[in-house]
Amino acid sequence: MSSLQQTDVLIIGAGPSGSSAAALLRQKGYQVTIIEKQYFPRFSIGESLLPQSMVFLEEAGLLDTVRDHVDEYAFQFKNGAAFLRGQQRSFYDFTEKFTDGPGTTWQVRRAHFDHLLAIEAEKKGADLRFGHEVIAVDVESEQPILTVKDEQGQQYQIQAKFLLDASGFGRILPKFLDLESPSNFPVRRAIFTHIEDGILDDPEFDREKILITVHEKDHRAWYWLIPFADGRCSFGVVAEQDFFDHYQFDDSSPETLQATFEKILADEPSLSHVLRNMKFDTPVRTLVGYSANVKSLADRNYALLGNAGEFLDPVFSSGVTIALKSSSLVVPLVDKVLQGQSVNWMDEYEKPLRKGIQVFRAYVESWYEGEFQDVVFSQHQNDKIRRMIASLLAGYAWDQTNPIHKNAKQRLSTLAEYCREELPQEKAIEAE
Repeated sequence: MSSLQQTDVLIIGAGPSGSSAAALLRQKGYQVTIIEKQYFPRFSIGESLLPQSMVFLEEAGLLDTVRDHVDEYAFQFKNGAAFLRGQQRSFYDFTEKFTDGPGTTWQVRRAHFDHLLAIEAEKKGADLRFGHEVIAVDVESEQPILTVKDEQGQQYQIQAKFLLDASGFGRILPKFLDLESPSNFPVRRAIFTHIEDGILDDPEFDREKILITVHEKDHRAWYWLIPFADGRCSFGVVAEQDFFDHYQFDDSSPETLQATFEKILADEPSLSHVLRNMKFDTPVRTLVGYSANVKSLADRNYALLGNAGEFLDPVFSSGVTIALKSSSLVVPLVDKVLQGQSVNWMDEYEKPLRKGIQVFRAYVESWYEGEFQDVVFSQHQNDKIRRMIASLLAGYAWDQTNPIHKNAKQRLSTLAEYCREELPQEKAIEAE
């Protein structure tokens, strides 16, 4: 094994949280090393960005590089979200929201998007190492040490003044340090792929919005349809396992997964009509038990970013936004540590980050319980309430001035009752 290498900040993972953290740290002049097991570009799910992400990308100096490649990679302009349940339709325009800030973004192929961010971080001076795998972690000493294996199978050790885990679903530090904590969400499965959508001049389909469709027979199950600008979409279905068992679920191969997917789609007439000309042309994949949590998000010499710390659910596309928010929050604190100042990681990082996550969580729980679905599909929606909800759907979960975020779970429950009974909805907020 070679001699011990040194760096200021060591980042595990080159996804959005790792690349944005690296770019922010380079703005402050720190030496940054990124260890990434895979080679980019690589497939990743989660293509629908939220407008709040634009704020964080610009802060990290990464927005221009994404904007410059919109046409090359067929990133789709996005201004909202559309919902479909049987014959019921609804949509939210993110430019008509309660919170100030960008109201538009893009829907992106993550292979290209993540690669762009990682290479831009490298251009800004980060030492980016693709094909390098973390095989051991030591955080007991003042400065953490990782043991890493490179693409030739050679091992080396690298020491940092601070360690950031941006490994996403790899969850390197939670596994090595026994930080994992059970999620309180039911175990759900996603089946997904990219398709040629064949949607031609359909007046009921807006390519500038993600389409979320509720399964007509089981409202706990839902589909996503995320358009790209070249006639293709990301397409997936999410449900608990008992739902899939009704369709003789078989994940032994992409072909059997596709057969299951086709059966599930056939059970949803409205979405089947939208996708009547679609073609499956990419292997179908599945992911189960993806919701995750940890005992803590940070300690004296390390912190967890994005999905490495907590992943909720894909229904409101919050993953990349939470990842970028975590980087935005953590870098000023890492700077304080490296300047010899003390940091209260619970008060300055974990609590602020979790405030927004808990708002997202309330909406996710309410969605699956059916209450938020009743709000979304209400035919008597109050404009003021619509703007508050649009802010959440646009990713502005940390805006504490938004009245609907306070006691979000309870307020959504009350709001659903008002929607069902066709009562003045502003009173649902005033009553709390």
